[in-house]
Amino acid sequence: MAIYSLENTKLAILVDSFGAELKSLRDISGDLEYMWNGDPAYWDRTSPVLFPLVGRLNNDCFRYEDKVYPMKKHGFAMDQEFELLCQTEKELRFLLRAKEETREEYPFDFTFEQGYWFDEEAENRLIVSWRVKNCGSRDMYFSIGGHPGFRCPIDGRGKQTGHRLLFDTKDKIVSGVVGKGSLLTGRTKEFALQDGMLEISAGLFDEDALILQRDQVHRVSLCDAGGNPYVTVSFDAPVAAIWAPAGKNAPFICIEPWYGRCDRENFTGELSQREYGNTLAPSGEFYAEYSITVLAE
Repeated sequence: MAIYSLENTKLAILVDSFGAELKSLRDISGDLEYMWNGDPAYWDRTSPVLFPLVGRLNNDCFRYEDKVYPMKKHGFAMDQEFELLCQTEKELRFLLRAKEETREEYPFDFTFEQGYWFDEEAENRLIVSWRVKNCGSRDMYFSIGGHPGFRCPIDGRGKQTGHRLLFDTKDKIVSGVVGKGSLLTGRTKEFALQDGMLEISAGLFDEDALILQRDQVHRVSLCDAGGNPYVTVSFDAPVAAIWAPAGKNAPFICIEPWYGRCDRENFTGELSQREYGNTLAPSGEFYAEYSITVLAE
């Protein structure tokens, strides 16, 4: 394991080769940290990548070609050591290759790159990229997602309640409801927005994450109690999740772009039939990215 750094005139980041995980996103001029610190009293991660699974499988396993494979929630990439593929003044890229250990729970040959760089047109914007390649001779099925956690309040002290979420839709959002087994139920919850804003209440995450499906939103901002945005996540992903630990009033919020989702409670299909899953033909490549914009001065 090693920690790698990258900075421009506005921001500095630290990335751990273990999981290729973003550990710090800091405003240089104000010495202000935006990322959650990974305190295990609440959640011991900061920004794990979710691959090749997003969410939880029904019975914690999937079926593929008449065989059953166990896999934990959110997949294995977050617990793998990545190779440093590229380190320049402008970019960091990390690589994970399929190996015997991964094939035991995921029977596909692949390469997966996670990249970080700053937007040249907006120095207060970090780009996070994913590139997945199918190196095998059969179709490959996977999900992928981000799970970055941001300080809320921004100074890391006090409660998240009273702060706000700002969406790129004005009137309402509709969330799927996750059950006790971290699987999607048949219920939904509708939240009314005021000019695109939702106040973070004490019970907002009592039923786990908000799961916003069907391309409802593609930009989510964390705002202070006065409604002023201080960090914004933008993405093209069809699903977004907003999460903090239930009942803890934790001092952080996760804004998560997902190309995938947990199973429904009654799902019994094959891996290829999972909703929001992705398919790669042999030699095919998948590329996606999302951005994190902060109000660095």
